Amino acid sequence: MVRFGKKAAVLTAAGMLAAVSVTGCSGSIDTDAVVATVGDEEITLGVANFYARMMQGQYETYYASMMGTTAEEMWAQDAGDDMTYEESMKDSIMENLENLYIISQHAADYEVTLSEDEQKAIEDAAAQFSEDNTDEAKEIVSGYQKHIEKFLELSAIQNKMYTKMREGVDEEVSDEEAAQKSMQYVYFSYTTTDDSGNSTELTDEEKETLKTSAQSLLDRVRNGEDMATVATELGVEAQTATFDSESTSPNEDLVAAADALAAEGDMTEVIETDSGLYVGRLTSLLDREATDQEKENIVEQRRQDQYDSLLEEWRDAVDIEVNDKVWKKVDFDDTGVTIITSEEETSEDGTTDDGTTTDDGSTDTAADDGTADDAAAEDGSTDTAGTETAE
Repeated sequence: MVRFGKKAAVLTAAGMLAAVSVTGCSGSIDTDAVVATVGDEEITLGVANFYARMMQGQYETYYASMMGTTAEEMWAQDAGDDMTYEESMKDSIMENLENLYIISQHAADYEVTLSEDEQKAIEDAAAQFSEDNTDEAKEIVSGYQKHIEKFLELSAIQNKMYTKMREGVDEEVSDEEAAQKSMQYVYFSYTTTDDSGNSTELTDEEKETLKTSAQSLLDRVRNGEDMATVATELGVEAQTATFDSESTSPNEDLVAAADALAAEGDMTEVIETDSGLYVGRLTSLLDREATDQEKENIVEQRRQDQYDSLLEEWRDAVDIEVNDKVWKKVDFDDTGVTIITSEEETSEDGTTDDGTTTDDGSTDTAADDGTADDAAAEDGSTDTAGTETAE
């Protein structure tokens, strides 16, 4: 059984390590084999396999069930570009790893280093992982001290570099550039939904009746009646939205019509779409709150664009080679991965439900059968995660 302890959970909260459990069987691999080179630096199969298994666990645990498929079926699905979902995921994992190494190679340019405390936390997390798990389980996930430490070091450096690489962008944004308008609108749907959630499309006759209702709302509001009140009387609801000329929600045609209005209070005509009818009323030519929020969005996008541009520049300047023969040894079909978390109530004397204790009186256990009693904590971190191997 493989478990991440509390120090690893701290790193998880920082976005550097996912608390996961792994189940499955796999042949032995040479963890020191070079799976890729980034410039003069080598990526070992041990580091790549550890990261890949952690990512695999997240997808198999959270996404396979959401998609209504088994893990095996999920990985075999077509992801486009003549690739399976597994092949596409492994390509993304390798690219992410390459980026971690590239960013680390530029850390000195930004005077980014890890403190003694940060390095100690990484070492402790890796050591606890190693102590808590069997040799069989660690072999499957390459869960050994040096591989985990290397991955956490790269992740910690990237976390610091992310901030540094995004600094220095122009934070001045004019009202004109960020301008957001606002409108009130009503939607008349061409479908009805019963209590069981079954949808039925209206007949042509019912659609004509609906068009009459939409026109009635338009006429009454133009004559001074309150839009929300009229909408309620007609069995629909008035809603609000902020937008600019590039917005597509709630409906592209509605946005275009509302954006063309010249004055606050002006109304669109009845707008017919494939799914229903819209009527809109312009309520503000410059929504202050939405415009200020858009300014923040624009600055944030500038920061992200700068980060992406720097990373792309660095990737273009370095030689990257992947040994496909070695990388093929990481096979999601042969080894299944499942996230297992446990967060048990402890008694006043620090004893958990299963009788185990930890130094601080909190639980750090995983169930003997490889399952967990509870889900992750509300903040997204977990105290434990186990992995077990099974044929």
